[in-house]
Amino acid sequence: MKNGLDFLNLLHYDLSIKILTSLEDPSDLVRFGAVSRSWQHFVIKNGLCKQLCLRMFPQLSRVDHVDELSVAAKGHAEAGCSNFMEWEALKREHRVYAFLAQGCLSFAIRECISEAIIASSTDNYPEESIDNTLEVRDRVGRRASYWSSKGQSNPAVPETLTYRLCADLCVITEISIRPFQAYFQFGNPIYSANSVRFRLGHIKSSVDNLVSESCQDCGNEKFVWTYTSEEFMMAQENKLQNFKLPEPVLCIGGVLQIELLGRVQRQDMDGLYYICVSHVQVMGRPLSPAFGIQILEPSEKFMLEARSYTQPSPVPEQTSFPSTLQMRVRDLEQIVNLLRENGGNVVDIMEYGYGWDVEGEESDEEEEENIDIE
Repeated sequence: MKNGLDFLNLLHYDLSIKILTSLEDPSDLVRFGAVSRSWQHFVIKNGLCKQLCLRMFPQLSRVDHVDELSVAAKGHAEAGCSNFMEWEALKREHRVYAFLAQGCLSFAIRECISEAIIASSTDNYPEESIDNTLEVRDRVGRRASYWSSKGQSNPAVPETLTYRLCADLCVITEISIRPFQAYFQFGNPIYSANSVRFRLGHIKSSVDNLVSESCQDCGNEKFVWTYTSEEFMMAQENKLQNFKLPEPVLCIGGVLQIELLGRVQRQDMDGLYYICVSHVQVMGRPLSPAFGIQILEPSEKFMLEARSYTQPSPVPEQTSFPSTLQMRVRDLEQIVNLLRENGGNVVDIMEYGYGWDVEGEESDEEEEENIDIE
């Protein structure tokens, strides 16, 4: 403002709205509102922070109303004034959506899966259950770690894996899946899917405990999906394959479902098609404990709660690596399979780069002792 003139008063209302709704950073709106009381009034009255959040995440169109658990009620003496109550509601919306927009861009990115809920089918339960996909390694001890579907003669039969996220509100940026390679089968087949698709949403309030239900029962009637992704092609490779969403997506309700579409690998033993997954990883920004939701049935809308205006502390990243002994066992099993394929020709096997110098190496037990001594 120059010479005491407010340019908002000089511009047409629609032009002012057009200028301010072009701002994409919530910090810009907050700074704009801090210039003067009239500018702050303009931002709050027109719900510009709410409009910004809706542009960022269309899933927020399901919000019925917002609430603050961290702010004490004010103005009880004026509770009878409808204008006062309306203005307080607008200010509350402004605070909640301004902090929500900030959190969606600044809260720490981390692994978001809390637990496995259910799989559409499981071949050998619980040995090959969906819980195994939470393990980073493809084997634990001497046992392979993976989920396996039931076999199907029709390769077009899909499967689903459903997970609970670590917060009711999570901004999901990317999902990674590692197909399982059956190192114990001839030819080391990889049981990947042909493609994948992702759904985000919440469990219907009428479903009390989905986790305790049969692993064969995973009907979509138990969920409300607020987002469905495009279809991503999956490679038949034994590696963690990353699927980055075109835009960050706000998961409302903390449930992710992975649709595995199409089967590419037939098992020699029974001639049926299977899908096997070794590991699933979901990266994003959990918005708890700052935010929470309450689902409003039967409208399927929800109340958005600001529970704290304090930014959460970053969670230290935990990484799990296979031990030296486990990697050697894996190499030995692959050598045995290669020997079968090559008729026992050791020279051919050495060309694959397997083998290690035993002299001068310590055993895993000795390494552990040295670590304890240090």
